[in-house]
Amino acid sequence: MKTFLVVAGLGLSLLATTAFADSNHPPMQHAQADHDEGMSIMAHGVVRKIDKSRGRITIKHGPLRDLDMPPMTMVFRVKDEAMLERFKPGDEVRFKAEDIGGALTVTEIQPAE
Repeated sequence: MKTFLVVAGLGLSLLATTAFADSNHPPMQHAQADHDEGMSIMAHGVVRKIDKSRGRITIKHGPLRDLDMPPMTMVFRVKDEAMLERFKPGDEVRFKAEDIGGALTVTEIQPAE
């Protein structure tokens, strides 16, 4: 009888672990990877438009956790206009935006992996 209890207990532990893994919590390895790089969480998006003459980029993006914003399509300024040279409409990107002087500004951007 003791052997059965140990096996049954192990089964419950595995069940509890599986239930936690299926919850709505984000996987820890992603959060840890962003933290380890010493940077804030980067958002995922798709470039919709680039306006080089005004230093602006339109991105359809997922949640911007740092700014507590839901997914949407919006126009951002860019910190460095050279950023606009590397991308075109349709490109998937990862980026970080900040509120700089009241203007939402892309401060980091890279191709999505």
